[in-house]
Amino acid sequence: MKPPSSLQTSEFDSSDEEPIEDEQTPIQISWLPLSRVNCSQFLGLCALPGFKFKNVRRNIQKDTEELKSYGIQDIFVFCTRGELSKYRVPNLLDLYHQYGFITHHHPIPDGGTPDIASCCEIMEELAICLKNNRKTLIQAFKGVLQ
Repeated sequence: MKPPSSLQTSEFDSSDEEPIEDEQTPIQISWLPLSRVNCSQFLGLCALPGFKFKNVRRNIQKDTEELKSYGIQDIFVFCTRGELSKYRVPNLLDLYHQYGFITHHHPIPDGGTPDIASCCEIMEELAICLKNNRKTLIQAFKGVLQ
């Protein structure tokens, strides 16, 4: 029996069926100046490399190579392991290790907030990265921290 035509797989599709081509546009990084907090560094914000969700199909290898070419050294990942699986990048943290990135994994469930201890830990790690002039990136599913 066929599903009703009103149900489109592109509305929510994390199936194993992949389109022929992955997204070819470069991964978008927004660089946030930190001059307001007396820091000369910039902090990068971007979406998960290689994520696959709805009608978006990024190429994990290409995206990760681009991050490396930008000189990124430290990456803060706030997605849970379950979310990484949902967005079809379950081995992203291992891949980062293979590429030599220092990964700071602080899982915060979508729509959630970290407790005060976790928040302090994240801020301390971030401050150390910036103080040591490390090119640092924060990632959430779509690159937006909610």
